Amino acid sequence: QVQLVESGGGLVQPGGSLRLSCIASGFAFDNNDMAWYREAPGKERELVASISYIPKATHYAVSVKGRFTITRDNAKKTMYLQMNSLKPEDTARYYCNRPSGLLFTWGPGTPVTVSS
Repeated sequence: QVQLVESGGGLVQPGGSLRLSCIASGFAFDNNDMAWYREAPGKERELVASISYIPKATHYAVSVKGRFTITRDNAKKTMYLQMNSLKPEDTARYYCNRPSGLLFTWGPGTPVTVSS
């Protein structure tokens, strides 16, 4: 059974930082490209960043370029999203999944709130 469990979210002030984690199981993590998504209330879920199973290949949404860094540790079957210089518009629930093709069932996500 495929499981995707996100963690690390919380409440931070603008300009603050958070590191999100995604622990994967039930599939060949090291043979899959992976990605972070986010969904804000009333808005469509959007792709934030992706990373290939060859870790050198990464892509970022324009809105987060220069602020977020996606990484993965295949040995731990874990993906990370380091978020710096957070803005109120980054407030959303963050999820991990495949960046394309047939997506897995969504996990619970982890909420990020950026507010003073």
